[in-house]
Amino acid sequence: MTLEQAALLILLTAMLFLFSLDRLRMEVISIGGLLAGYALGLYPSDGIFAGFASPVVITVVEILLIVQVLARTKLFDSLAERFVASGLSHFGVITGVSALTGFISIFMNSIGAFAITLPLALRLNTLMAIPRRQLVMPISFAALLGGLVSLIGTPANLLVSDALENATGKGFRFFDFAYVGLPVAISGILLIALIVRQLFPEPDEAAETPVPPARRIVAERTIPEHSPLIGATLAQCAERFGIQPHALIRDRAFVFGPLEQSVIQSGDILLAQGADSVFADLAASQALVAEAHPHGLQPDFTSIEAVVMPESTVVGSRVASLEVFRNRGVTVSALSMRSPRIEGRFADLQLSIGDILVLEGPKAAIAEALEECECLPLASAAPTPAAAASWRPFAIFACGVAASAFGLRPDIALAFVVLALALPGYLNIRQAMADLNWPIIIMLAAMIPIGQAVATTGMAETIATWLSLVFPIADPLWGIALVLFLAMALTPFVNNATVAIVLAPIALEFARAGQHAPQAYLIAVAAGASQDFLTPFGHHNNTLSMSIGSYRFGDFLRAGWPLTLAGYILTLVLIALFWL
Repeated sequence: MTLEQAALLILLTAMLFLFSLDRLRMEVISIGGLLAGYALGLYPSDGIFAGFASPVVITVVEILLIVQVLARTKLFDSLAERFVASGLSHFGVITGVSALTGFISIFMNSIGAFAITLPLALRLNTLMAIPRRQLVMPISFAALLGGLVSLIGTPANLLVSDALENATGKGFRFFDFAYVGLPVAISGILLIALIVRQLFPEPDEAAETPVPPARRIVAERTIPEHSPLIGATLAQCAERFGIQPHALIRDRAFVFGPLEQSVIQSGDILLAQGADSVFADLAASQALVAEAHPHGLQPDFTSIEAVVMPESTVVGSRVASLEVFRNRGVTVSALSMRSPRIEGRFADLQLSIGDILVLEGPKAAIAEALEECECLPLASAAPTPAAAASWRPFAIFACGVAASAFGLRPDIALAFVVLALALPGYLNIRQAMADLNWPIIIMLAAMIPIGQAVATTGMAETIATWLSLVFPIADPLWGIALVLFLAMALTPFVNNATVAIVLAPIALEFARAGQHAPQAYLIAVAAGASQDFLTPFGHHNNTLSMSIGSYRFGDFLRAGWPLTLAGYILTLVLIALFWL
């Protein structure tokens, strides 16, 4: 191994490790890695920002612009009533909603498909009393599975097609991925719909109303006079009251000392974490009280939960700096956090993707603030009538998909779609560009030169040579099985685009070493990179579903391993059947 290859291997390992920690913003890691690669001499100065002009990145931008229009049409709002009227069983509804999500994901990115069908799932949770935990995870997985089917379903597919075009002069066609992706998607959707009711059983049938799953929230509350917490120590809070204290504030100063010696007094402010139902009970009994809201007596005053999406402008912000809410008289009364670290006061807490805000204020003000900061409300409101012209953006998009399927380059076909949506006013390009998920785009563009360096430095050839000493990669099935395993092993910890960028050159080298056609190896990379079911942090959909559905880390392992195992076997069989 040369010094240049060793430097690249160390850089990639460090970046993958930082990505998996999820402590730093992904775009910061990517730009840092991009500049480090240039400093190490892995690519010339005119190649540093070449990724931003890549057709892959342009296509992803176009898809995200189109998704903004399709998500606003509300064409799927009336489907909830149709599902209720259909008389389907719970299994049928879960399967139907998941299949719809998978179908949408064939033609747009997974996050967009998940965001479009999530309100439908939450509405069905209310109308049909289907537990939320039986709906949210299946549609998250279905969005990932649907992306396996088409060229634009996921960035990983676009990336391996770009790698194939660079190597052979011709990339994959629009539905080349469907030979493997469609059977895997159908079987995966049926499997998760079948097992989810056993994994997350329904509430007791004797109960009059369904009991929502408990969600742990962090909140800062005042200790009123005559509260049962007065006189108790912080060490007793968990056992006696069901909450975990994190800070006690008295006269605007923190009370320090051992938990066993910190005694709660009237007028103290307690920062604590616990189930939302526990906080509701403590508030009802006047054990804890929230600060009075200035708009609390207005007729449209309400409380709404909203999830921080990947494109939300509040990602990385602290509660104290959320002017988008404060300026409209909206307060953040509680927070359900992914991060286990809770330091300082409530106002010091930092938001990350998947966190859930509990907002209080005038309904119209909350709606306006959420639209501005790109957070997704979780209130399952009644469906609104679809706009009369809501079918037209879908028709325009369908024409672009058809053009791409018949041979027009996806970036060019979708550019026509963007133009056709902008001319009649469906799409405001200036506003839509500001609302794009720029961290994902920057990460993707920054990683492309690094991925290309894997091939240009000869590191892909070196790794293939090493692996050939252990595995008989001269047999194409062995080589494909190994590539597929590596992709599925990496993707629960790193986003699928990065997996595709890193493994595509290695897959091409496997094919060259065995003198085989590279298509089968690259299909394995794309399929493996998108089957991410084992962790809540490998893909943003899983992160969001963990917060919305109140899942635990182990829930993804229990639900994900059957899909992962079945997906691996079926993918390998289908590649052997159609691509070898």
